[in-house]
Amino acid sequence: MLATLIAIAIFLPAPAYVFADASATNQRTVTKLAEGIYEIRHKDAPDHFSQGNTVVIIGDKAGMVVDSCYLPSSAREDIAQIAQWTNKPVRYLLNTHWHNDHIQGNAVYAESFPGIAIIAQTETAKLMALRIGSYLSEYPQRMEKFQRELDTGKDPGGRPLTEEEKEDLRNAIAGGKAASEAVSAEFRNLRVRLPEVTFDHELDIDLGNREVQLKYLGRGNTVGDAIAYLPKEKLLIAGDLVDSPVPYLYGGYPLEEIDTLKRMAALDFDTLVPGHGEVLKGKSFLQQETALIEAVVEAMNREMGRTSDAPQTRYEEIKKAVEQMVDRDAWRQQFVGNNPSDREFFEVFAWPGLIEAAHAEMWPR
Repeated sequence: MLATLIAIAIFLPAPAYVFADASATNQRTVTKLAEGIYEIRHKDAPDHFSQGNTVVIIGDKAGMVVDSCYLPSSAREDIAQIAQWTNKPVRYLLNTHWHNDHIQGNAVYAESFPGIAIIAQTETAKLMALRIGSYLSEYPQRMEKFQRELDTGKDPGGRPLTEEEKEDLRNAIAGGKAASEAVSAEFRNLRVRLPEVTFDHELDIDLGNREVQLKYLGRGNTVGDAIAYLPKEKLLIAGDLVDSPVPYLYGGYPLEEIDTLKRMAALDFDTLVPGHGEVLKGKSFLQQETALIEAVVEAMNREMGRTSDAPQTRYEEIKKAVEQMVDRDAWRQQFVGNNPSDREFFEVFAWPGLIEAAHAEMWPR
């Protein structure tokens, strides 16, 4: 089920009018966070896949980039922008986690800065080696995969599709072929560039009068989420542990993510750069995301404890009970208000993904 939701969600249309922030974006924007520190928010790829934010940090001796985004062409545009800001070399590139939309520009940076050190948390480096190559090789067949699901009426796991899901697949196929071919052309000769430097819990980088602390605070969105923290500037770069305005809660480890986010909140920062979305001030959004996960986990704990029946066989029953205990509509309103595109993104992607991930993480215990 979740695989279909992910496939459908990336083809949701961009909003017809502009909001303070939205999950979809059709323009590239640059925000100066401090002297020598910039956030680049990329426009969505032609296939409507949302590209991760990139942060550029410039010290007296060298530069550092956090996340290299999805499209090689976007990474090249970023590198050209960096050349306007500084003539210092980019010596470090941090991949906050293994997802494609944050790491597929690695090879472009390595070509432009031959001495660059690509860094990731240990588990992230392992997952990149296992999963990125297959994604790139299978990407050109994605439209055929969607068509097979539509023809058979079933998702990859064999579950019958609803009529709404079939209609979403029809729309994705109708509007996505040319866009998919454009992205495939970028990926055709793309070489996977893996991290050469890994760390388990902490790694401090000195860029010259500018300290960047790389930290692993625990599992959350993935098994190896890393953050970059600049204590002097009170700046935190969160990767996909935080995304705005809709948290990317389609998988991961919700039970552990609660504690990971609380450890993050305990750090002294005023500015938070999410993996997707606009720059956030303060800790209110982080606390709101934590509260949503806590509410779902608490409800699921109560429902699982209600009977000794094996929870893996009662997923639909548990899901309905959780949805009765937790007011989905109220939470959706808190995050996205009346933005129609983001409301749909919350309903078909973040909300069901959070419930499914919490159930998967909880029932073996």
